[in-house]
Amino acid sequence: MQTEEKDELYEHFKFTVDRGQELMRIDKYLLNLIQNTSRNKIQNAAKAGCIFVNGTPEKQNYKVKPEDKIAILMPYPHREIEIIAEDIPLDVAYEDEDVIVINKSAGLVVHPAFGNYTGTLVNALTYRFQGQTTKSGEPIRPLLVHRIDKNTSGIMIVAKNDEAQMKIAREFFDHTIIRKYWALVWGNLEEESGTIIAKVGRNLKDRLVMATFPDDSEHGKRAITHWKVLERFGYVTLIECQLETGRTHQIRIHLKSIGHPLFNDEIYGGDQIIKGTTFTKYKQFVKNCFELMHRQALHAKQLGFIHPSTGESMFFDSEPADDFKAVLEKWRGYAQQIKKIDY
Repeated sequence: MQTEEKDELYEHFKFTVDRGQELMRIDKYLLNLIQNTSRNKIQNAAKAGCIFVNGTPEKQNYKVKPEDKIAILMPYPHREIEIIAEDIPLDVAYEDEDVIVINKSAGLVVHPAFGNYTGTLVNALTYRFQGQTTKSGEPIRPLLVHRIDKNTSGIMIVAKNDEAQMKIAREFFDHTIIRKYWALVWGNLEEESGTIIAKVGRNLKDRLVMATFPDDSEHGKRAITHWKVLERFGYVTLIECQLETGRTHQIRIHLKSIGHPLFNDEIYGGDQIIKGTTFTKYKQFVKNCFELMHRQALHAKQLGFIHPSTGESMFFDSEPADDFKAVLEKWRGYAQQIKKIDY
């Protein structure tokens, strides 16, 4: 018996072994059940501690027994899309034989898909990795472990071999990855910090966008975002968001759900004046800010993980893009003017 759940870049398989099953190595058993995979990938999943039998991590030589309950976390199989190597400039923060850490620019799509078969981060990395091979002699290709939205800037990690991908995938699955974002949101949040817990899933009326759902809903997956105020500007607030889960558009839809959408987020309503005055000068000020930053004000600021080979704690911090910093400076100036008027 099998059940399958999908979440972002990973598949979660669950099996209950039949009563009449003979003893069999678990890697061979799973290879017969999971499509579009290989014995090597299953063995790497076992090495990364991503195969559980009756709740306990097991290695690839474990012999399955009748009525064993098996759970396995696997990255999605590599899509059969021809990846065109393209010489696209990248801001590389760190690279070794296992991983590469990129400071992604806003506007750069992460992976080729319908409408974006070229000009993506994966195309750029495919070009960069040309001629490079893994320890086993296989060509290196970019293996995603998470994504950042096209119009979000900031730090992200890509694996360079199957074992590294599985080990980092486990860190994401266990929520031990450190991911902190800076977000400029509409409104003045009442508290200094808080946590948003709400299921996130495809909008039932528009599958291209996300929506939040109550805990007892059959739709969506549980999502948790911790936030704290960094700087207040009156009508907008700069906050830090720490992800405990990583659902599609999680920060954007979570903040919208509490009435504080991201500044200039055209999908979730932040590209309208939500807070402020009706004065023409104020409207022009906000318009000027929108023109400075033609995207949602979201930046992946920090990333921390355990290196898949060395076990070393790795931590990276990235400066917000120039457009984000320019908008922050404009709001700082505006907030100072308001204080002078109040006094």
